[in-house]
Amino acid sequence: MRLLVVEDEKDLNKIIVNRLTAEGYNVEFCYDGKTATDYLLSAQYDGAILDVMLPGRDGFQVLEKVRRAGIQTPVLFLTARDDTEDVVKGLNLGADDYILKPFVFAEFLARVKVLTRRKPEISGNVYRCGDLTVDCNTHKVERAGVPISLSPREFWILLYLVRNKNIIVTREQIESNVWSLDYSGSSNVVDVYIRYLRRKIDEKFDYKMIQTIRGTGYVLRCEEQESL
Repeated sequence: MRLLVVEDEKDLNKIIVNRLTAEGYNVEFCYDGKTATDYLLSAQYDGAILDVMLPGRDGFQVLEKVRRAGIQTPVLFLTARDDTEDVVKGLNLGADDYILKPFVFAEFLARVKVLTRRKPEISGNVYRCGDLTVDCNTHKVERAGVPISLSPREFWILLYLVRNKNIIVTREQIESNVWSLDYSGSSNVVDVYIRYLRRKIDEKFDYKMIQTIRGTGYVLRCEEQESL
């Protein structure tokens, strides 16, 4: 199950991500409404935990924009407010559930479990970008029908890239989502693994999918005719 956590209180964000990861969820995270909107509009999630009070664009605005785009990702709102009007507003906009902060994690995890049951399972659970396919169930990777053998770490980095295909991601985003929030290893570890991936994914092909965005990070870009 792939979840997105959007909470601007970084300590709470970290706690939620770690607890969900410990429960076996694949968790991505961000801290503001604009980034949350970009993530939800461009990638597929089994559920989103969305704080109401966010910088730039609040949770209500995020949900409204996402629902208008026809995206039905289940959403659990987090809020410190107990105003009935806020609860009703969120539900009317298309939220699936609501929990007040501070909350007991046992209840939170139970609500997340119910939330993720509401989304139909993706058939095959296979991600594609051009002639590249990544199968989440079997961990098989192919490009143009040719099997590619990856280490577990290489696979998770590629999976993160393909789930965010055509979207620029920073080294910090890759590091935080593939390793953990507590990781404190080498500062160039992402660059090292990207080099490994390029040798396996791109070296034998004319079109190079893994592209460097100088000063920012990387993007897995599908062939030009399929770009967003």
